[in-house]
Amino acid sequence: MKIPFHKVSFSEDEINIVTEAIQSGWWTMGPKTIEFENKFKDFIGSQFAVSTNSCTAALHLALKAVGIKEGDEVIIPTNTFVATAEVITYFNAIPVLCDINIRDHNIDSTKIQEIITSKTRAIIPVHFAGNPCSMEEIMVLAKKNNLFVIEDAAHALPSLYHERKIGNIGDITCFSFYATKTLSTGEGGMLTTNSKVYAKSSKINRLHGIDRDAWDRYSDNGDWYYKVVDSGYKYNMTDIQAGLGLCQLDKLEAMNLKREKVSEIYLKGLRHLPLIFLQSEKASRGSNHLFVIKTQNRDELYRFLKEKGIQTSVHFIPIHKHPYYKKTFKYQNRMYPVANDVFNSSLSLPIYPDMKIDEQNYIIDKIKLFFS
Repeated sequence: MKIPFHKVSFSEDEINIVTEAIQSGWWTMGPKTIEFENKFKDFIGSQFAVSTNSCTAALHLALKAVGIKEGDEVIIPTNTFVATAEVITYFNAIPVLCDINIRDHNIDSTKIQEIITSKTRAIIPVHFAGNPCSMEEIMVLAKKNNLFVIEDAAHALPSLYHERKIGNIGDITCFSFYATKTLSTGEGGMLTTNSKVYAKSSKINRLHGIDRDAWDRYSDNGDWYYKVVDSGYKYNMTDIQAGLGLCQLDKLEAMNLKREKVSEIYLKGLRHLPLIFLQSEKASRGSNHLFVIKTQNRDELYRFLKEKGIQTSVHFIPIHKHPYYKKTFKYQNRMYPVANDVFNSSLSLPIYPDMKIDEQNYIIDKIKLFFS
């Protein structure tokens, strides 16, 4: 049996809505994109939602909206995908790394205060595997130090923190709709906020700094004239992607319940083995984007499962270990002991909504065989 790390969940519904978007003749950002933004903000409970072509783009727009500039410092966890650090460097600003906690692999909120300086302008908490960070503590720290909070929620749809949906807590939240995410448009992202100022800035800068979207100019009620009011980027979503987003959003809760079931079966089947599992914060509900196990035999287990046709992965190579970032910002390995331990012991197992029970049983049986 061969089991991939991820399978996209789709049906005829996605095929039909993409076909509809193509047949409409409006292939770029248009009515479906606007509809997707409106439905997404209603789902999250935020006042505004701005679609983008990636979560990376959303993070870039978010930092621009809050005024990050050269020499500023932005605190992020070292355990994250490189995009979280990358967007900070777009401004010639400095990503300041914080170690993580052993419980859920999220940023250690107890260590943030000690790395805040007079140059610190923002914190980007990353909700690893969809388990929410300690947002209450982070928001208190941010208020105390006059810092912006931009949440990297690439994994966290739909996640709840103390009954509040992620996407409606920090100043701005950024989601990913990449192929492996809980809602996928192939490539894509969304920025949510309750600030009219941040939303307006992001809408303008996602399309070359133009004060009006293409849909505004070329719809029946539009005209050709526009003004460039800021330096900008080419970060807009298309109606073909938005069609997929609309369809997947309707199925999101159902798909999340399936992910929860997959996680429960893993936990039940593997609980008696010498493995450590992630623990989410009390009163929070994760998205089950990843199912991570920890073992000191990680590399041997990885190779064993690969030989058995099971594809696994590691999340993540910490930022301080990447040659470019280590050389440029002089990160020292000894400063991040928990992240180092997590990196050396973590393995992400396949998890997706349409996972079959015989696939899960095969994986569980092979892991049991390894430890026997």
